Parts: sequence; structure tokens; C-alpha cells
Amino acid sequence: MAGVTDLPFRCLCRELGAGLVVSEMVAADPTTWQTRKSRLRTQFGAEPAPRSVQIAGYNPHMMADAAQYNVEQGAEIIDINMGCPAKKVCRRAAGSALLQDPALVRDILQTVTGAVSVPITLKIRTGWDYANRNALVIAKIAEDAGVAALAIHGRTRACRFVGAVEYDTIAEVVAAVGIPVIANGDICSPQKAREILKITGAAAVMIGRAAQGNPWIFRQINHYLAHNSLLPPPSIGEIANVMLRHLNAVHQFYGESSGVRIARKHIGWYLNRSINGKSFTREFNQLQTADTQSSAVQRYFDSDLQYPERAA
Repeated sequence: MAGVTDLPFRCLCRELGAGLVVSEMVAADPTTWQTRKSRLRTQFGAEPAPRSVQIAGYNPHMMADAAQYNVEQGAEIIDINMGCPAKKVCRRAAGSALLQDPALVRDILQTVTGAVSVPITLKIRTGWDYANRNALVIAKIAEDAGVAALAIHGRTRACRFVGAVEYDTIAEVVAAVGIPVIANGDICSPQKAREILKITGAAAVMIGRAAQGNPWIFRQINHYLAHNSLLPPPSIGEIANVMLRHLNAVHQFYGESSGVRIARKHIGWYLNRSINGKSFTREFNQLQTADTQSSAVQRYFDSDLQYPERAA
């Protein structure tokens, strides 16, 4: 979710029911900490607690230093990424590439948990590939190292985001360790969230891509789990209000030049199922100022176009 879970999006997700949000992945390499990209990724503003920062790297002491640095900047949870399948991350022996080296995983986790007093959480996959699935081994290492909670995307690194999710593997980990396990992977509806909680016995579910353009999913899942009934989809008025507030927050956070560019993908996600949404997005992507973007979105919702109901 790098490039997605920035401060404006995290605040919106919390407002709409997410129990915990995590920053975009930031590198443990100290030479990157003062770049504009890294500084934006670790800004909290008025974000409610607990504030979680995700770090990625391969050197145990560098990871510990990164954890200490981010705690000093206000992080209240440090999340370690050992699940990212991106080639540029794995080429540096970080992200899910670490799953190939359990001894190094142990060294990183022990060093980081010993360096800071805040909770350490860990995100992994089920393994490197089908022939090398070791989520259970990594989970036990994490528990022994003092990791507070473990999130598992139920695919291997080789699978990336394609193919069936190994919910049975997540269930095996839940049964084997005493720390909370969070299930992740293709959870895109309230019904699916409840199903996966039942199948895996996980303490919670993690929503990623399903929240892109649909931050209401958190509210919908919470309601369904609590009341066994589906909320109606957000009204046209609420969709317009959320989109415009999100758009303005992006412009304010990044400044006009970067904000206009970054806003394009979010508007595309919001409108990918709406009537004429794709054609509007093509036109929207040509706009060059914050004012013209905001005005275009307002005109879209002031027109006679109707937004179809999202699948509950």
C-alpha cells in the first residue's frame, strides 16, 4: 500500500471505522530519512493514536536504529514489513525476501524488540514460494522475539496478489501461537470478513486494496460483525462529501503540484464503478490545478449522473 496509505487516507479510514492504520513503508536506511518522501510518510498531524510506522530493511542494527528514530518522531507502534513482494524491495533482501532466511528474521526481530519499548508488529506472507512456505516457523520466531501481533497475507511472495488465498495456513498459525494473528488477503466485503474470521480464528482482519476508493468498507464490516446486518451503501451526497474532503486533504498535504498528481489515482478508484466514471477520470487526469480538480468533482455530482450501489 505504499503510495496509498498516506496521512489523508489514514485519517479518512480511521474516521470511517478502521481500528488501526499503518503508515506507508519507509526504508530503514538512514540516508533516506530526510528525503521529502520519507518525511511525508512519517507525518502524523492530527492522526489519532495509536500511530504505527512500517519499516523495511535487512540489517538488524539499521532496523533497530530506524525503530528508535521513528519512535522519537512520535510512532507508538513499529510495524516490520516482511511481506512486500515488490521486486525493488526484494532485490535488496528486504520485504518478503527475508522469509528465505529465518535466522536473519530472528536476528532482526530480537534486535528491534530490544531497541524500543513500544509494541512491535510484523507483516509476512506464507512463504517465498509454494515449495518454501514457512509462515509457521516465522510466526514462532516472532512470538519468541516478543512481537506483539502478526499479520499474514495468505499468499507466497511468488504469488504476489494472484491465485487463491491460503486461509488454512493462517488458521494453522493462529492455532500454533499465542499472539494475535491478523488475516489479510482478498477480504473485500463484510460477509467475507466474517467468513475469514470464522475459518482462521484470527483476532482481526486487515483490509488493503479493498479500501481503495471504498473507505466505507471499515464501517460496513464493523456493523455487520456487530449486528449481522448490512448497512446501506453510502449516499450520493456522502460519497461526494468524502471525495471532496479527501481531495482537499491531498492538495493541502502534498502542495498543489504533487497533490494534483497524487489525487488522480484516488479519484479513479472512487469512480471506477460509477456511470461515466472512466470517461470522467480520463478528463480529470488532464487537469493541472487543485481548483479545477475540485470543481470538476463537484460538477460531476451536481449533474444527473447516478452512482451505482457498491456491492455490500
